[in-house]
Amino acid sequence: MYSAELNGNPKINCSFKIENGLFEAMINGRAMNGDLLKINNQQYHLLLNQGSYTIDVLKFNREEKSLLLRINSKRAQVKLKDKFDELLHNLGLDEINQKKVNDIKAPMPGMVLNVLVKDGDQVKKGDAILVLEAMKMENILKSPSDGTIKKIAVSKGTAVEKNQLLVQF
Repeated sequence: MYSAELNGNPKINCSFKIENGLFEAMINGRAMNGDLLKINNQQYHLLLNQGSYTIDVLKFNREEKSLLLRINSKRAQVKLKDKFDELLHNLGLDEINQKKVNDIKAPMPGMVLNVLVKDGDQVKKGDAILVLEAMKMENILKSPSDGTIKKIAVSKGTAVEKNQLLVQF
């Protein structure tokens, strides 16, 4: 059993099973059955209650149990919580893994190819911050959390050492 949040709306209680192309769900006590066809890893087709739905998976984050979907050209943001997430929330422990990050340091020696933000920019978790070239490979360093950029400590073309400060939040 999961609780879901759809486009920021209150919780929806649901359970679902997908097996051999059959889709079975219980949503807020209402049973739903349909046929689900996987077209590729990002696209599905669902026949449900005399309706036909094309579902495109635009973004999937396994860690956060969230999806950004496009269902028949309408976007839907879905966040799932299972019984363990609910238990952690009820105990007040759900924020324990969300530590405050104050800076980003170079994970390895390299050259800053591009800085994608500037001082004062608001960033979300996962936003690209800068591009670091190391061992002839480009590495995009992303924001570990939501925040505001306080200071960019490097500029494009700067050579950096491992653990050198790159960005402060």
